[in-house]
Amino acid sequence: MSRLSALVWLWLGAALLFIAVVAPAAFAVLPSRALAGLVVGRVLPVLFWSGAVIAVMLMAGTTGWRRAAATVMLVASLVAQLGVAPRIRQLRVALGPDMEAIDAGDERRVAFGRLHALSVALLGIGLLGAAALAVGSIYPDGRGAGRSARSPRVTSEPLSDG
Repeated sequence: MSRLSALVWLWLGAALLFIAVVAPAAFAVLPSRALAGLVVGRVLPVLFWSGAVIAVMLMAGTTGWRRAAATVMLVASLVAQLGVAPRIRQLRVALGPDMEAIDAGDERRVAFGRLHALSVALLGIGLLGAAALAVGSIYPDGRGAGRSARSPRVTSEPLSDG
């Protein structure tokens, strides 16, 4: 396994750990959703920036679908970090420390919810790009498990019993 493949696998594992363990634990254990949001908001930039750096490194040495998957990972990470995250921070400040006390129909809270959903979607898109690269690193020559280097011979002859 190459170093870049190992980095993709590590990033994929870190992102999945964040989604499956860190974020849910923060919201379950910390005394307020605002505090949990601050913890999650502190970890996400590390994921997005590292995803972008790894994607750039991969793009430098790949072509075809691997470059496309790395581009997906890069764009998703950068849009989330540079486009969505600053707007979420602005809304968090505007909404104050107790966002839950604000009416669910408040336009700022609705905008926050939409941006949060977009951030989650972008992380998911980045994960898909990374997953494609990770699985592709298992089969670097493009062949899947159980496939031989030669294609099977196709004939129109019926199969014989004996």
